[in-house]
Amino acid sequence: MAILLSDENPLHASAALYVVATPLGNRQDITLRALAVLRLVDTVAAEDTRHSQRLLDAHGIKPHLLALHEHNEQEGATRIIALLEAGKHIALITDAGTPAVSDPGARLVARVQEAGYPVVPVPGACAAVTALSASGLYAPHFHFVGFLPNKTTARKAALEALRGLSATLVFYEAPHRVVECVEDLAVTLEPEREIVFARELTKLFEQIARMPLGVALDWLKADPNRQRGEFVLLVGPAPQLEGISPDAERVLKLLLAELPLKTAVKLAAQITGVSKNELYDYALTLKK
Repeated sequence: MAILLSDENPLHASAALYVVATPLGNRQDITLRALAVLRLVDTVAAEDTRHSQRLLDAHGIKPHLLALHEHNEQEGATRIIALLEAGKHIALITDAGTPAVSDPGARLVARVQEAGYPVVPVPGACAAVTALSASGLYAPHFHFVGFLPNKTTARKAALEALRGLSATLVFYEAPHRVVECVEDLAVTLEPEREIVFARELTKLFEQIARMPLGVALDWLKADPNRQRGEFVLLVGPAPQLEGISPDAERVLKLLLAELPLKTAVKLAAQITGVSKNELYDYALTLKK
């Protein structure tokens, strides 16, 4: 792989693809390195060229723009590889945040790597990490989900599969689906879990609110303004009962999904060494 030339010229000596993070909303959140790369590359591949043109114009950057979105990513990748073959430097940006994270770009990155060209990350804003940093949720791990399925049945099934994770769950959601999503969260997950609404991050109407999941739907419906904008939803892990380890909890939940309660508790006790009484009490809590 070619090496960086210098801080003054942050491009590789040979053709490369630069995955450039752009601001979520506040234009001042773009990095100095991102600006330097965008000024020097030959072409910028953008999810929405009209949207990205406004950001580039604000910083006096006038590159050649190429549209690359979810509907033309394979075709766009072929064009970009041809440009790389011609020795060109290409930057990839999306409408906001880091490309290829619940946004177009992952297929392009894979194609460019397979073609043997360097893919260079230029880090910056990411909605999931931004929301986590200001959430106030404490857990040793987080699990990034992105967008859940659109349909209720599929969404509930996805949430059931995530229910046993001992980690903060991170979702993206659109304003027209946020009420339905929170309804399904409330009926699928434990009401005592904490949920954080991170809305319109870095923008004028930014809002970050934390509360128990059991009251979240009422809070959301109490003010129509709370349903506007782009959302990151963060849901804390299920509260652990004293004496029940995450591994024991996972075993019990797997058995409960397939067996009657008493049988599942008995087997879980044999597998984990946790007392049947503790497991039985916890199983009753899960059933409720």
